[in-house]
Amino acid sequence: TIPKTQSSSSSSSMAMASALPLLLVPRPIVSPRPAAAGRFLSLSAPLSTAAPAPAPVEPLKGGGRLARLQTLHAASCCNSAPAAASGGVEAARAKGLQLVAWYLLSLDKHPVATKAVTSAVLTLAGDLICQLVIDKVPELDLKRTFVFTLLGLVLVGPTLHFWYLYLSKLVTISGTSGVISRLLLDQFIFSPVFIGVFMSLLVTLEGKPSLVVPKLKQQEWFSSLIANWQLWIPFQFLNFYFVPQKLQVLAANFVALAWNVILSYKAHKKVIAE
Repeated sequence: TIPKTQSSSSSSSMAMASALPLLLVPRPIVSPRPAAAGRFLSLSAPLSTAAPAPAPVEPLKGGGRLARLQTLHAASCCNSAPAAASGGVEAARAKGLQLVAWYLLSLDKHPVATKAVTSAVLTLAGDLICQLVIDKVPELDLKRTFVFTLLGLVLVGPTLHFWYLYLSKLVTISGTSGVISRLLLDQFIFSPVFIGVFMSLLVTLEGKPSLVVPKLKQQEWFSSLIANWQLWIPFQFLNFYFVPQKLQVLAANFVALAWNVILSYKAHKKVIAE
């Protein structure tokens, strides 16, 4: 005879075993009624952390896509413009440095010829500016321009070369006292004589030798000298103080263009022969 406790335990085990398949059978999931659009989410929809898919891009109407592409192209061109501009600046700077190096080499090899040609170019430009801008002539006086340029080539450039060379050897004092000594000799001894010689040769070569004395007497020479002092004394002080002797004519050429305009005007101012 089986004990009563054991019989009850066996019956409960058999009941659990018979109910287990029922628990493992999947039950159908009944979805709730769909909520109104835009108000509730479906309770059966799984939660997802993925980013929503991008909405499809509709083609732009009325040529909009072409306009957008043109805008993007313009933006890319604008972005590349600074690089192109910087490249152009660097190229121009390199050419400028090459030109300066070539000029300095020419000064070493052919100092007189280089300074003569430089002075000729500056006297040419000065006379053209004087005729076209100041005198406002209806037609250029080519003979006047030729003579003025010729004097720049054969007189101004070579004379200034040898004068500055001689001045550096004549005054050997260094410092401010030496600069002032060179400046006094240059502006109060050399300049009065040189301006008078230049104006006399200019008038003579233009075929008007009878106007030499009237031009020198009627204040053109003295007014030119005053203008020379006003322009050149401040500059020549800096030139003699900071610039090496070999480059002093080159430095003076930066101011020479303005001076040549003044000198051309003074030299060609009409006077009455006595």
